[in-house]
Amino acid sequence: MKNIAFYPTSLGLIGIVEKNGAIIELFFGKEHKSTDCEEQETPLLKEAVRQLEEYLDGKLKLFDLPFAPEGTDFQQTVWAALRNIPYGETRTYKQVAEMIGRPEASRAVGTANSKNPILIITPCHRVIGTDGKLVGYAAGLAVKEKLLEMEKNYVNG
Repeated sequence: MKNIAFYPTSLGLIGIVEKNGAIIELFFGKEHKSTDCEEQETPLLKEAVRQLEEYLDGKLKLFDLPFAPEGTDFQQTVWAALRNIPYGETRTYKQVAEMIGRPEASRAVGTANSKNPILIITPCHRVIGTDGKLVGYAAGLAVKEKLLEMEKNYVNG
């Protein structure tokens, strides 16, 4: 059974899905990938939104939640690497490819990045183009820019 709950945040409406005691999806708006969800707030979903609010307030730098994103082995490897990008820092797709030992796989990293089902918690927003420009984000570049600026301000503030 999957449970889903929606929460208003400073970035807009966010939905969070949990299955078997782990977060499997965090997304903006009402459009989600999971099917067969029951709209029901659980203790885990309450804790996830509490941590998300602390993150958005600059009080939390690292999430402490059980999560189980659904994806291929390669996607799992990329998403694990993303979780190792420190708060307030960015990496390029090429640097992430190098982090996973596949320096030639920048495009594949970009594709895996775009399939990340747990936005913010798995910080795909911290991945930028080689030229330093913001590229691609499921919730839009304006949200990506806000997240990066917020992290930069809280790191330097």
